[in-house]
Amino acid sequence: MEAFISTFIYFIAAIIIVIIGLIIFEQLTTKYKDWDEIKAGNRAIALSIAGKIIGICIILAFAIYNSITVWETLIWGAYGVILQMIAYLVFELVTRKFSVEQQLKENNMAVGIISFGVSVGLAFVIGASIT
Repeated sequence: MEAFISTFIYFIAAIIIVIIGLIIFEQLTTKYKDWDEIKAGNRAIALSIAGKIIGICIILAFAIYNSITVWETLIWGAYGVILQMIAYLVFELVTRKFSVEQQLKENNMAVGIISFGVSVGLAFVIGASIT
């Protein structure tokens, strides 16, 4: 029975961290509101958000694998989300020829795919570094 309770606790913790992460990510984007754009059918932003959700969950999975307590998982998970946010800001900075945020707003699927890849790819690197 203890395993079922632990799984449920990790499940709830993951949902909370994903929601908090998405709220903070939306604060980073100033040219649009994520959910308004998704409702309007902006697939590039939907793909970018999907990458963030998957990325956060990958980091949380590694945190669960490598942590002894739920609190340790939460700390590593929160740290991983912070690193994901830094990666997003760096991605925006290194694309000097255009604004990632503006291109996503304009429904540029190519930028959405790259944004998805950055989030998921770096999530594996961040996750793997959790010890």
